Amino acid sequence: MTTTTHPETSIDADPAVPAIHITREFSAPVEAVFRAHLDPDLVVKWLGPRSITMRIDRWDATTGGAYRYTHSLGDEDYKFYGSFHEVRPNSRIVQTFTFEGFPDGVSLETLTFEDLGGGRTRLHVVSVFESVEARDMALASGMETGVVEGYERLDDVLAKA
Repeated sequence: MTTTTHPETSIDADPAVPAIHITREFSAPVEAVFRAHLDPDLVVKWLGPRSITMRIDRWDATTGGAYRYTHSLGDEDYKFYGSFHEVRPNSRIVQTFTFEGFPDGVSLETLTFEDLGGGRTRLHVVSVFESVEARDMALASGMETGVVEGYERLDDVLAKA
């Protein structure tokens, strides 16, 4: 049996600032990691924890575009939506993110893709919330499990690409 080792996912939140910082490295070139964030056929394979299934309702991953998707866990559906403010190829994505169950909790996310050379990529994500309380609610929601497991699933998607 082969065991896959996954890089550490760093998730940090300064107690005084309404933001979450996520850093993760991938053993894949920037182009592949970037594409996996925009191609709906790939996104459904990795976004979120292992226990969910994902359905994309709308996906226009271009500057000015928008998205909406549903994560399902048993009989429970969790819907998310947002807008792509900027999509800069192989470099940066700026988008909003809203959980339909808490529509007042919109966050602004900036994803930066850093080419480390040798077919490796470092992803930096900064999610800014309107308050520390809203940020803390996101952290308490199980977000960390979804991020960590999602990136492990992304490792598997990238390995098959």
